[in-house]
Amino acid sequence: MRNILLSFFLLFTAISSALAQELTVKSFKLASSDLTAQTQPRKDTNNYNCAVVKVLFVGDIIDFGGNIVKPVVKYTNETWVYMPQRSRQLKITTKDYLPLMVTFEDYGVDKLESNRTYVLTLVGNSQQQAQQSQTLTIRYSPSIATVLVDNKMINGSNGVAQTTLPVGQHSYIVFCNGYESEEGTVKLKASAPSNLQITLTKEATATQQSTVAQPAVAQQPIVQPTVTNSNNISIPVKDGISIDMVRVEAGTFTMGATPEMESPYDWEKPTHQVTLTNDYYIGKYEVTQNLWKAVMGKNPSKFNGDNLPVEQVSWNDCQKFISKLNNITGKTFRLPTEAEWEYAARGGKKSRGYQYSGSNNLSDVAWYVGNSWSKTHAVGSKQANELGIYDMSGNVWEWCQDWYGKYSSSSHTNPTGANSGSDRVFRGGGWNISARFCRSSYRYFITPDDHCNFLGLRLVLSE
Repeated sequence: MRNILLSFFLLFTAISSALAQELTVKSFKLASSDLTAQTQPRKDTNNYNCAVVKVLFVGDIIDFGGNIVKPVVKYTNETWVYMPQRSRQLKITTKDYLPLMVTFEDYGVDKLESNRTYVLTLVGNSQQQAQQSQTLTIRYSPSIATVLVDNKMINGSNGVAQTTLPVGQHSYIVFCNGYESEEGTVKLKASAPSNLQITLTKEATATQQSTVAQPAVAQQPIVQPTVTNSNNISIPVKDGISIDMVRVEAGTFTMGATPEMESPYDWEKPTHQVTLTNDYYIGKYEVTQNLWKAVMGKNPSKFNGDNLPVEQVSWNDCQKFISKLNNITGKTFRLPTEAEWEYAARGGKKSRGYQYSGSNNLSDVAWYVGNSWSKTHAVGSKQANELGIYDMSGNVWEWCQDWYGKYSSSSHTNPTGANSGSDRVFRGGGWNISARFCRSSYRYFITPDDHCNFLGLRLVLSE
C-alpha cells in the first residue's frame, strides 16, 4: 500500500509539474513592414507563395504541426515557419512545456495571406515575470534638439523628452544642427525615476576654429556649391567628395496607383492630386558609402564599396548623418517627403508616364531581383530618368521623411505625411525585390530604428 501511495504521489507531482509548465501566446500579428515572405519566398503544393510565421520563443522547439511547408528555418530564439495561404492553425511542441495549438482567429487573423509575414511571440509561465520598468526624463537645450535613447527617437516638447524603459543601462544622444552633440549612458533603477539635464554647446564658427588652431592662417571662405548648369549643382563636402543634385521644378501631379501602375496594392490608393509649390534639389544618386564614411567616420553596409549605396542605416541613423552633414556644409539637407520623392521618380514636369522611374523596361533603369545577383551595384550604372536622376527604381530602397499614413482622395499642397505614427515610409524597390515593388507609386513602411541591407537614402536640399 505504501508503494502504491508513493507511486500515486510521484505521478501527481509529475502531472502537476507538467501542468505548471504551460506555453502561452503573448501576441500574434501581421508584420506589415516585414518583407521576408516576399524576398525569401517558398511555394506551396499549388505553386502559390506561402505566408511566413516568425515564431519568437526563448527555449527549445521540438516540432511544428499543421499545414506547413518544411523545412522550418531556425535561428537562436526565432523560427520561420512557411505555411500555405488560408492556413488557420499551428501546433507547437517544445522541450519544457505542454504542446500548444494556436488558432489564428483568436488573435484577429482569420487566415494567413500569401506573401505576408506574421510574428508569433510565445512565453512560458516561468518566463512571465513582469520586467521592472522606470521613467527617464531628459530636459534639453536648445528645445529644437533631437533626442535618441537606445537609438530610438523620443518625441519631446518644450525641451522635455520622457520615456519608460526597462530597469538597467541605456544609451542616449542629443544633437542639433549648429551644436556639439552629447551622448552617454544612464542606468535606470527600480527605486526612483531618472532625470538628465543636457545643455548643448554651440559649435565654433569657421573664424573661431581658424583663430584657435592656426592663428597665422587667413580665414577660409565658406564653401559654396559649384553650379554646372541651371538644373544641376555639386556641393563639396570634404576630402574631394561632393554631392551632385538635380533641380526639380514645382508642379502638380497625380500621386498613387495611376492607370499605368500594374497590380497596385490597396495602400497605394486612392490616387489624389498633389501640388508642390516650391522648387527643390534632389540627389542625383543614392548616398554612397564613400559619402557616409566621410561624414560619419564608419561604414555600416553589408556590401562594401565606395561607390555602392550605403545600406543598413535606420531612419534615425539618417537623421544623425544629415545633422553632421549640415554642420560640415552649412546647408540644410534632409530626407525627401514622400510626395517629393514620387514626383521626382515620375520625372516631374518632364514625366513620360512610365511605370518605373525612367522606363517601362525595368532592366534599363534598375538593379532588382531579376538582374542584381543578390547584391547592390555602383550608383548611376543604369539609365537615368527624365530628370537625369539615377536608381530611383531598384538598387536600394530609400527612406522618406514621412510617418506612414493611409491616402485620402482629396487634393493636397506640400503634404508631409501623417502627423504621427509608428512607421516611416520608404520607397523605390531594391536589389532584393521583384518588379512589382519597383514601381514609382509603390510605398512601404517600417519602424524608424530598423536597418536592412536593402535600405538606404537619397538627399533633398530646399531652395
